[in-house]
Amino acid sequence: MRFADDSRREEARTRLDFDSDEERFEYVVRRIEEKLDDYEGYDFTLRQVRALNIFFELAQEVRGRDMFYAVCMMIPRVLFGLESSIYLLEDEETFALADCSTDRCAFEPVRTWDHELTHHVILSGDRLHIPIRCNPHYADMLPFQPPHNILGSFVLHPCGNTQGHECLFLEKYVNRVGYQLHQRIIRSRNREHLRFIKSMVQDIGHNVIVPNMYFKLYFNRLKRQIEELHMTTEGVLIHMARCADGECVRQGERLARTAAAIEAQYQEIYRHYETTSMFLETLLRRRHFEEGRYVLEKREVDLRTGVLEPQLERYRQALEDRDVQIGYQLGGAPDQEVRMVMDRGLIAQVFANFLSNAVKYTEPGTLPDVGRGKFLSYGWQLLKDYYGPGRPAIRLWVITTGPPLRLDDPMAVFKPGFRADNVARESGTGRGLYFARQVVELHGGSVGYRHDGRGNEFYCLLPFEQEPREKHAAPESISQDAATVECGDSRQ
Repeated sequence: MRFADDSRREEARTRLDFDSDEERFEYVVRRIEEKLDDYEGYDFTLRQVRALNIFFELAQEVRGRDMFYAVCMMIPRVLFGLESSIYLLEDEETFALADCSTDRCAFEPVRTWDHELTHHVILSGDRLHIPIRCNPHYADMLPFQPPHNILGSFVLHPCGNTQGHECLFLEKYVNRVGYQLHQRIIRSRNREHLRFIKSMVQDIGHNVIVPNMYFKLYFNRLKRQIEELHMTTEGVLIHMARCADGECVRQGERLARTAAAIEAQYQEIYRHYETTSMFLETLLRRRHFEEGRYVLEKREVDLRTGVLEPQLERYRQALEDRDVQIGYQLGGAPDQEVRMVMDRGLIAQVFANFLSNAVKYTEPGTLPDVGRGKFLSYGWQLLKDYYGPGRPAIRLWVITTGPPLRLDDPMAVFKPGFRADNVARESGTGRGLYFARQVVELHGGSVGYRHDGRGNEFYCLLPFEQEPREKHAAPESISQDAATVECGDSRQ
């Protein structure tokens, strides 16, 4: 049992992930005690200890890679009379001379792995080559995977008479240089990444969002042409009816059906365009990129007609193709207007993710008085004082027939990358429900999953916010004695 515990702790140490605060604190205390034992064994001189302290202070003080290199090289010169040079890996095979404390011409500007530049400490003549090591926990954040977790080589001279204890100190010193250098490389890459994102956001606005607006103009033109087609068709039918020729009438009716089909197709495409445009503009909102998080743009909207029904229409054909019946067998939505303040584009995508999963994963079930089949219901419920006196909540839900998900933790489905054991036949990234959770929590709400014996229910709870009452009267659904509305059955 002790061996198992030690093995588990060592694994946690490697991945720096713990099951409890107690285990985390225990690990740090143990590492502190190990470091105390290490330093007692090092038995560094006062000057060597001061060299480490000075390095840490100056490394935090200076900015810019050149100044950092100067600190790294001047400490050995001032305190120990050693000159130095720094080689860094530009790729997996090439070392480039980054800086040196003496004449650069005395050093080769470019080198490869050889008998001196290795992942071991090498004394060659009077030059001591010490590998500059990165932090292995963050090696994946570098431009390439460094061989042996090596960033480069720190070359010190003259070191012909360097003893074992002095060599140990220099190796520890260079290890600290490596970790600090690693952090600076990551910060530099992050800054470059941010500059790229800012530039990309401007390109998105210019090359994606603005051109997409022109589709609205094209749709309006097409709509006028379809209206003209209907008028022309009506005139043709009148003339054909007058000629009293059966074939003419049949051809006229065929033309009318074609015109109606074109309009139906147009309406479906236009609905998809509106939804896609809303999602595109919402997800690519400039402030998301500038602030590094989702930023809400909240307005009052009719929940049913502005959010839920458009998404249901978007997925209706896909649900029908999978023989999923949309109805109220599992509870239904109230036929009333409910206006509330939200980020319409983001909340619509939450509901869209629930419906997308319903398309993929609804399975047959047996319902009383209905029979066996695939069923889907959706709705909402207003909960009085859910967040405290005078602070109601609204609960949105989608429930579909099928066996329960096998989960130890119901919230596991909302974690990034989660894929249940029944999804092998369906494509997906495991990010849809995680996205939904992020958006809902950003609104101050919460998400959840349960199986109520009839089907799988995914729901979210949101603060029920409205515009000030002087702008809009309170809807009947939360007025006085009707602050809670039941949707088919009670969903707590």
